[in-house]
Amino acid sequence: MAHQPAQERDASTRNGFASIGIGLVAALAAIALVASRPGPVSVTIAVLLFALAAWCWAGLYMLQPNQAALLMFFGSYRGTDRHEGLRWANPFFVATKMSVRARNFNSEKLKVNDLRGNPIEIAAAIVWRVEDTARASFDVENYEAYVLTQAEAAVRHLASRYAYDNLQVDEHGNTGAEITLRSGTEEVGAALRAELEARFAQAGIAVLDAKLTHLAYAPEIAGTMLRRQQAEAVVAARSKIVQGAVGMVELALKGLEERGLISLDDERKAAMVSNLLVVLCSDHDATPVVNTGTLYN
Repeated sequence: MAHQPAQERDASTRNGFASIGIGLVAALAAIALVASRPGPVSVTIAVLLFALAAWCWAGLYMLQPNQAALLMFFGSYRGTDRHEGLRWANPFFVATKMSVRARNFNSEKLKVNDLRGNPIEIAAAIVWRVEDTARASFDVENYEAYVLTQAEAAVRHLASRYAYDNLQVDEHGNTGAEITLRSGTEEVGAALRAELEARFAQAGIAVLDAKLTHLAYAPEIAGTMLRRQQAEAVVAARSKIVQGAVGMVELALKGLEERGLISLDDERKAAMVSNLLVVLCSDHDATPVVNTGTLYN
């Protein structure tokens, strides 16, 4: 037979101040009755009135805002009371208080492998709260320990689904549209929250927010990956410089021809293009050599 998950339901309770008033009236009535008409009948009635007062006072308990009380009757779940203030329930009910406030959990830095197998360090901050008190109490052994374990498992699984960064760079220095842990902050956060909600559902836990707080390559490859990123940045920058230089050389040659300032054969054009590219693409300031003779000497 399949296990039926517990389901929270409202408990049958009432305002505690009314119970205090009823108990106080019963106690005063018992005292007045015994004082005014002593005798076996009066004493019996007084005892019953005191029993009523004790019944009214024994079932009192108090709840703070965002606090709930699970009511049990000899091991049987009778409902959950979420009303704040002074409350009253059957004195035979055992009230177990539980916080339903939002809680924050910061995971430790976990060392895992990303989608490409690179070792990385990752950590997350998760905001959660108890949504179904019955499931949190009866469907898992310890819901707080359950949250910690499942959160770590979710973060590990998330890291294995995405690459740390997109290492594929085109000739223009642009990366692809692949969602990565470093670039897809919103998408990765949404995926983490969805996985946590699926894992926490059994314990009646709601996920309010989930974000990555730490993301880095593992120390053993951090230096290598940093040099690779630097090399890719240099290649991308060089590519843009060369594209710009080629365009400038083309404009220069076209301008000279249109204005008829000089006429260059193919060999001289090649030499001028080479010189211009050296000047435009060099990392250092170029030192020009002034030709004091003719262009063809």
